Formats: sequence, C-alpha cells, structure tokens
Amino acid sequence: MSAGFIPPPYPYDRLDRFKPLAAAMEGGLVDLSIGTPCDAPPASVIAALASSNAERGYPPSIGTEPLRRAAQSWMSRRFGVDVPVDQIGACVGTKEFVATTAQWLKLRTPSRDTVLFPAVAYPTYEMSATLSGCRAVAVASTADGRLDLSSIDPADAARALLLWVNSPNNPTGALDDLDAIAAWGRSNGVPVFSDECYIEFTWDGPPRTILESGLQGVIAVHSMSKRSNLAGLRVGFYAGDAELVTYLQEIRKHVGMLVPGPVQAAAAVALADDDHVAVQRDRYRWRLERLATTLSAWSGLHIPMPAGGFYLWFDAHDGWAFAERLAGAAGALVSPGDFYGAGGAQNVRVAVVQPEDRIELVARRLGVS
Repeated sequence: MSAGFIPPPYPYDRLDRFKPLAAAMEGGLVDLSIGTPCDAPPASVIAALASSNAERGYPPSIGTEPLRRAAQSWMSRRFGVDVPVDQIGACVGTKEFVATTAQWLKLRTPSRDTVLFPAVAYPTYEMSATLSGCRAVAVASTADGRLDLSSIDPADAARALLLWVNSPNNPTGALDDLDAIAAWGRSNGVPVFSDECYIEFTWDGPPRTILESGLQGVIAVHSMSKRSNLAGLRVGFYAGDAELVTYLQEIRKHVGMLVPGPVQAAAAVALADDDHVAVQRDRYRWRLERLATTLSAWSGLHIPMPAGGFYLWFDAHDGWAFAERLAGAAGALVSPGDFYGAGGAQNVRVAVVQPEDRIELVARRLGVS
C-alpha cells in the first residue's frame, strides 16, 4: 500500500536545535522567530470578553451583528470603503481561513485545481493547496517585492481557483499594487483573496485594502491578532464579493466554524478602538528601528526598514548560518528565510515581538549601545 499524506515538519519546530544555545545565557532565550504579539490588549476588550454572557449558546458562524457592524464601521472609518454587513463573515483566526478556503472553492468549481500565491510568503498559502489536493503555483515578484502578474502562465490562470496576495507582505514587508491585482483577477475570472493582517502597520504611505478597488471578485481578510494583540482569541473576518462571501458563510456553517461568543464581543470592542492601535504602531516602529540598527552594527549587513509589517527581512547570505550565529552570540531566535519559500534561502526574518527590555538585552549581548 502506498503511503498517504505525511505532514512536513512545522517550520518553526526546525529551530529547536538553536534553543539550547540561547537558553544557556543569563536572561534566557529572546524569541524573535514567530510573530506572536507580547503586548497587552486594551482593558476594555478583556472586560467585554469576561462580561458578554455569550458563552452559553452557540454563536452565529457568520458573526454576530455587533461584530460585523464593528467591522463595517472600521473599514469605513479607516479606508473609506462601504461594505454591506451581509458581505462580512467571521473566521476562527485568519490562519484557518487561509488554510481551508481552497478546498471550499474546489467544491464550488471542480474544473479548477490551482492555488496562486506569492513566491516568498507565509507558508500556509502553499499548504492550503496541498491540503485541498490542488496544485500550488508560486508567482514571482518584481524587484520591489510586488507580484509579477506578467509572469503568470495563462494556462495556470485558466486553472486557478484563487490568487492570494499579502500586503504588507510577510516576511518581506513589501506593499503590493492591489488595484492592479484586483483588475488582473477580474479580467482572468480568478477570485483574489487579499490577506491584510498587517495593514495597520503600513509605514510607507497610508494603509490600502483591495476593497478600495470595488468588491466584485475580491475578498479582504482581516485579523485581530496583530492589530489588537489578540492572537490567543482566534478571531478575524473576511469581506467583499457578495457571491463569494455568501458561499463561504453557508459552507462554514455546515463545518461548524464558530468564533466563541465572548470572543466576538471582545473583537467588536477592539475594532471600535483606534487609540490602542496607534500606541502599538509606535511600539513596533521603535523596535524595528532599534533592532535594525543593532543587527546592522553587529553583522555589517545592510538591514533595511520594511515598507510595512513588523518584520525585518534582509539578505544574510545564508539564512540558517546567520540564525545559528545570532543564537550563539545574542541568545536570540530568528527565522531562516527558506521558511517562506526557496527564494528566501539567503534571507532572515526578525519578528520585533519582544518588549523593549528584551530588545535592549539583545543589543547588550551584541555589544551595541
């Protein structure tokens, strides 16, 4: 009997061999590998989580009315886009949405079998194709980090279930031309799913959503994890094209994908509060600048600031060698770039998700004042 699917090693588990190098230092490991927020969410959000009285019954899979209206108001206030409430749905954190959507679209359009995604990207886009029995086809980037739409083979476009775009990009921080991508999707009959979880941390110019180009044929995916430090609650939402949203809402009901009621109540409060996000932007900006300066001074490498997101992404010549060297010298764990595609093998990603005192500890260990 032939072997079935064997899950590959989870990327971050491959870093375990470096942890003893860091843990041996006074003060222990400084984990800059996974983009896990460390800062506290607003007290009002925790109060809503504790007092909603929504834990007894089953919550609506599509999202409560208050949550969807809060999402609608946020998109209008922040980006000037008007999305009807019935074209918004809740998801159990956006990672599950990314990982499962291809299989639902394959059921909808069995004649198509291809997932298009950025060549250097969050690995779950490619895994979503594998889990749905589809072809994973990486789309090359231009020199400035945008999707090179001209590189997409027309034969792949004809077979595509969807195209994923991520702007600001994880890991590169690049900002994409979302208007051009939406236009390409519409002209080729390919739904575009825009993962915008880092949108509040856009450094070069104002934040952009694909919904600014209109709702037809596009879905924007938003997360509370990064914006409001609520990664542990697992809540996000998707919004856009009426037919696509309705289809996904209905199929997800049958699967039982329910964001817990108290979590939905907390997310609605968080979406109504922009002040805590402004504070968080300042924190990440300081950490990015401090670590870029520190690592540049220590390594002699050019470490640029990103256009968006809270990751440093730079050419270290050999990502694994740099990660091992930094673990031994500073007790800091970072991600080799091949986690995000073969095109990142020379690179390193540094997530600035540790408090200021831990960032300063890395600087002291490296002898950078």
